[in-house]
Amino acid sequence: MSELKSVVLAVDMATRVRDDAGKVLLRAQRKWRGALDQIEQLESYAADTESKWSVTAQVRAVPEAVRNYYQFMDRLQQAIDLQRDVIADLQREIAAAKVALLDAEIRIASLNRLLSKQQTSIGRQQAGREQRQLDEFAAMQHRRLRLATETLETP
Repeated sequence: MSELKSVVLAVDMATRVRDDAGKVLLRAQRKWRGALDQIEQLESYAADTESKWSVTAQVRAVPEAVRNYYQFMDRLQQAIDLQRDVIADLQREIAAAKVALLDAEIRIASLNRLLSKQQTSIGRQQAGREQRQLDEFAAMQHRRLRLATETLETP
């Protein structure tokens, strides 16, 4: 029975590990979605700025304004590139979290198979003990019956 208890405990612990791995995956996916939203905002802002600049540049293109515009757009592009790096890192984090979750699921499945095998083995042992007890009881009954029969037949 202690073997079963240890396997049940291992299943419980593996289940907690799996649940934690699932939470890590969900957090990483939420962060990834947030990062996607941010890059979409940055790209949208860059497109809006570009379209506004093209109208402004047609009206007046002062060298100082042109230089400031290009510096601003370079920094905005750097922010977009950094955000792409963040997204790539988060995708790797998600992939690792998926692997950890899958490993935890496999561990639980293998422990459940082990538990099932042990329960089956214990059931067979118990059935064997019960069968031996029944056989011994039947043998004792048979001996008693034979002794009683022999005692009655003896004059």
